[in-house]
Amino acid sequence: MTEQDILNIFLESGALLHGHFKLTSGKHSDIYYEKFMILKRPRVCEKVCVEMAERFKNDGVELVVGPTTGGMLIAYEVARRLGVDSIYAEPAEGGKGRIFKRGFDILPQTRVLIVDDVLTTGTSVFEVIDLVKKYDAAIAGIGLFLDRSGGKVKFDYPLIPLATVVANAWEPDQCPLCKRGEPITQRGSRKMG
Repeated sequence: MTEQDILNIFLESGALLHGHFKLTSGKHSDIYYEKFMILKRPRVCEKVCVEMAERFKNDGVELVVGPTTGGMLIAYEVARRLGVDSIYAEPAEGGKGRIFKRGFDILPQTRVLIVDDVLTTGTSVFEVIDLVKKYDAAIAGIGLFLDRSGGKVKFDYPLIPLATVVANAWEPDQCPLCKRGEPITQRGSRKMG
C-alpha cells in the first residue's frame, strides 16, 4: 500500500475535513483528519493496521502500546497481526502524562512498538514514550496512520508513518481564520480550554 493509498482511505472514508478547527494540541487548522471515520469501519481499519504491522514485522516486536482512544484500537489490531499482546496508556490524573491501569505493565527489556493515529505535535506519543521508558522497555519504533506535521516532529526512535502531509497548524493568536471571524469547531478527545 502506498502513501497515496492511505491518503485515499482518509478521503474516501470522509475523514478529511475542511473548515476552521481547534486541534487537540490547542492549535488551529483549516484541515482536520477525523481518524474515527476510519476506526469505525472495521474492514478499512484492519487494512490500514495490516499495512502498519507489515512495516514492523521484522523488528522483534513483543508488545504494542497505544494511547487512548484511537491508539488502543490500532494497537489491538496491529498486535493481532504481529501475533503479540497489546495494551493502552490512559491519561494520568490531572491530565499530565499517561499511566497504565487495569493491571497493565511491561517487563524490562520488552521490545515495544508504539502506535497512534494522527500526529500533529506528538504530545500523546511523547507521553507514551515517557511511560514505556519507566518500565525499562526497549522501544522498537513508532507507527502512525498519518503524520500531519510534515516530518517536523522528531523522536529518538524509528518513526514510520503510513502517510505524511504538511497541514497548516497555527497558534490561536496567529490564525488567519480567527482574524477573518470564521466560526471554529473543536475536535479531538483531550479536554481543552
